[in-house]
Amino acid sequence: MTSRIVILDGATLNPGDNPWTAIEQLGDVSLHSASAPAEIVARLKDADVAVTNKARLTEGILEQVRNLKFIAVSATGHDCVDSAAAARLGIPVANVPTYGTPSVAQFTFALLLELCHRVALHDEAVHAGEWQSCGSFSFWKTPQIELQNLTLGVIGFGRIGQQVARIGSAFGMRILAASRHRQNAPDDIPFSWATNDEIAEQADVVTLHCSLNENSIGMINREFLSRMKSSAFLLNTSRGPLIDETALAEALNSGQLAGAAVDVASVEPITDDNPLLKARNCLITPHMAWSSLAARRRMMQITADNIRDFLAGTPSNIVNAVTS
Repeated sequence: MTSRIVILDGATLNPGDNPWTAIEQLGDVSLHSASAPAEIVARLKDADVAVTNKARLTEGILEQVRNLKFIAVSATGHDCVDSAAAARLGIPVANVPTYGTPSVAQFTFALLLELCHRVALHDEAVHAGEWQSCGSFSFWKTPQIELQNLTLGVIGFGRIGQQVARIGSAFGMRILAASRHRQNAPDDIPFSWATNDEIAEQADVVTLHCSLNENSIGMINREFLSRMKSSAFLLNTSRGPLIDETALAEALNSGQLAGAAVDVASVEPITDDNPLLKARNCLITPHMAWSSLAARRRMMQITADNIRDFLAGTPSNIVNAVTS
């Protein structure tokens, strides 16, 4: 019997350059560019497999789609699905753990280097005629910061955090790493384990690469920020709710922190009242660190592999323990 596969928010993964061929080969596919919460139950009513990137599958929704047998999250973070409820209902949930490591690590340093050099600002200044009128062969509008010998604090030392550490080490940075899981430490990166508080106090750059859960929500709060150096930068390419955004805006505006760059927000799309929009020296990008075509192609293939493995009776990348 052909499996019925429903893709709830396909425009994110494939805006037109990343065909669904690998998944279309696995069953009867219904493709939706996006799904409002009120539309999800009807769309999944007869589905065997749901594919979601950010469309939320709550306990209430899952209770109403009893034919559903498998959820494929086309992302690493799977907080869009109530995985515990899915487990209770006998629905395995799989994610894509490895697709975005090179892209997110690269983007993290794009943000950091922009904070260090403000390349775009200086390009705009040259095009506005400021170089021609300055009377000198060189000028700069912001302090130019060298990374060598600075301390990079990586909170969350999984695949992405480790790759960020490798890049930081190549720049000559000292690496501190914090993680709840310290086993299988990489032997190709010179680093030292540290607590979150030690990173706050010692790091010149703090970068977040941890998952969002009940223990990590709001972990970057007023107390953490108060421990940071006034010359330090904070980066977040992980999840917006890791940061108390009001506290961060206050730290930036008061000069308690030199700068920040975030690719994520507590509510996405970002809302007009988000305090970071008006914060001093805060770069904000629209949750795009993951989005290179190379990364999205890997995501498409691994999502297809997860579905194929489930249909073959050998599920892979399962994030919840099914109990029924």
